[in-house]
Amino acid sequence: MPPTFVLVHGSFGNSFSWAPMQRELALLGHRSLAVDLPGHGFGAAFPAGYQAPQDPAALAAAPATLAGITLADAVGHVVEVVRRAAAHGPVILVGHSRGGLTLTGVGNAVPELIDRIVYVSAWCCVDLTPAEYMAGPEYATSALNATTPALVGDPAQLGALRLNWRTADPDLLAALKTAMLADGTDQEFLAYLNTLEPDESLDAGGAGDRARADTWGRIARTYLRLTGDLSLPLALQDRFIREADALTPENPFDVRTVESSHVGFLVRPGEVATVLAGLPEARS
Repeated sequence: MPPTFVLVHGSFGNSFSWAPMQRELALLGHRSLAVDLPGHGFGAAFPAGYQAPQDPAALAAAPATLAGITLADAVGHVVEVVRRAAAHGPVILVGHSRGGLTLTGVGNAVPELIDRIVYVSAWCCVDLTPAEYMAGPEYATSALNATTPALVGDPAQLGALRLNWRTADPDLLAALKTAMLADGTDQEFLAYLNTLEPDESLDAGGAGDRARADTWGRIARTYLRLTGDLSLPLALQDRFIREADALTPENPFDVRTVESSHVGFLVRPGEVATVLAGLPEARS
């Protein structure tokens, strides 16, 4: 029986960004479903101050529906999706960027339900927490460091991270494009920005949310390196791979490499879809 690909989005994202990938997977004969994490997709909030003409003060103060939503909530939601999908055959769980944090939590919770776990330039915390990795040398080169002016309001007061993706500031837009879609056209970049949501959960997990050898470490796993990723630098992707392989040397990452920016593969999914379609699905 062919597997079901369960696709988990990254920060400020939703299931909609996976639509081109799902099209390609379907044309290759594979079924898939894309998850909206809690507070995302049609559950996301778009404050009136985010609409045109924008009201910066209102945007900075509008309540966040994501306030109080945790990584554990995201993990629990995907566990239930995986449980339902696994009733119909093998499951390959795929995550991008921050979605990797959820993948690891699901792998720790229900390794018996997952046939393969795939990180696409995604966070895979083994030795450190996300905050600790971000303070390290591998993250220092991230082009996202130049995009902090997009932050809106006080995260502590909002209970969430809020970004103004609809900014008209040309310098900020240029910095965002460099960080996320340097290999895309301006039209592709603006189209992608309009799929994003203004709010993201503050909770990225801590020491208790790292990969565990006795659970997550039992699952066959693939890491898909994106060589042109300036948001999650290649050096950090490689560190995740090294640390995971050291945790379970008997079950190392199957490593694949694609030339793409952080979200370029979502806009032009053909190569990555072919990689996913060719992965072995048997449980480790």
